[in-house]
Amino acid sequence: MRRIDPNNFRVATRATPRQINRQIALNLVRERQPISRAELARSMNMRRGAVSLLVNELIEEGIIFEGATGETSRGRKPKFLFVDTRSRCAVAVDIRPTRTFFMVTDLVGRPLVGVTSFATEREPKKFVAELARRIRRVLSDHEELGDCAGVGIVVPGMVDRTGSRVLFAPRLGWHDLSLLEPLEVAIGLPVSIENSGRACALAQLWATRGGSDTPDDFVFVSVSDGLGVGVMVKGELLRGQHNVAGEFGHMTLNIEGPRCACGANGCWEAYVSNLATLSRYFGRNLEEEQPLPLEPAALTIDDLIALAHSGDSKALFALQTTARYLGLGLASVVNAVDPARIYIGGEIAAAWDLIEVTVRGSLKERTLRPVGRHVEIVVVPANDYPRLKGAAALVAAPSFAAPVVA
Repeated sequence: MRRIDPNNFRVATRATPRQINRQIALNLVRERQPISRAELARSMNMRRGAVSLLVNELIEEGIIFEGATGETSRGRKPKFLFVDTRSRCAVAVDIRPTRTFFMVTDLVGRPLVGVTSFATEREPKKFVAELARRIRRVLSDHEELGDCAGVGIVVPGMVDRTGSRVLFAPRLGWHDLSLLEPLEVAIGLPVSIENSGRACALAQLWATRGGSDTPDDFVFVSVSDGLGVGVMVKGELLRGQHNVAGEFGHMTLNIEGPRCACGANGCWEAYVSNLATLSRYFGRNLEEEQPLPLEPAALTIDDLIALAHSGDSKALFALQTTARYLGLGLASVVNAVDPARIYIGGEIAAAWDLIEVTVRGSLKERTLRPVGRHVEIVVVPANDYPRLKGAAALVAAPSFAAPVVA
């Protein structure tokens, strides 16, 4: 049950049902395309004439279009409806402490230009200038993609409610940084900024076709340079008062534990990040040796996972220890929010065949309720690019959001 805010509300009007039905029609087209008007009317349990009015409105606004003709045993052949992604695109950007990745997608998140990356510049003004230069160049090189609707950016840190400031991104050294306005000025396009963990959760929800593949209550845990967590409750991202809810990565597992990039000791992130796993392999805390010495810098987490798959005992030990702490942290997440499903992404996903038993064992050891010990876990491969897909969704998803009334 959601409380009506007496200081911030929208009352229903005679147009409200139509607005809601319009958004339902648009989302059904996105999820089930190609779909005919007749199929859409049946799905919505509405008269075809009433649905056609909604469809015509969406076509006139350039949001959907009527395309290919289908086959039928008798009568007139139906035309199919599609979300209109022709001549429109979005740029998705994933900022990480070491490298920044970006790609160009259509407005339903399908890649149009492959993923490229560049070294992340920590100095904000230099970073903004470099990112803007690369985005302008890729759009200039691909004018056939048409107009760019905007740029979605995900960051490994806390973002304020307006999406204009990065409150704290410890691994980048960014504190209370105004990022939105400088980027919009430099790029010349609308920009949306979000926390990387939430972006992964949004990507998972956004990627669902048919509406039944993903539950309304789930958690996405992204294990990479850091640890990002996005919590979805009843189909909505959990944000909290200051838009920092779900920062489980900085939940303390042991106050005497290793130093975390945030400045505290024993955070979950300090036990399971890529750098934490590499630290175990080399037998020393690499977090305290920045920039990294030559040998550790040359070995990536992907290399370590490959060594483990080949039977390297040191690599296997490092991964199994990470797996134990990953499971212990997941147990706290399950105890706190009781999700129907947990998605795990990031480079660690490539080692799931080696670590699954350990992760599940630690999870069962610490969950309070028996039912929580059997929560479904789904692994999302790193090459699915959930962070980039979430960034793309920041641009397109608002057009498909349900109207807010009261």
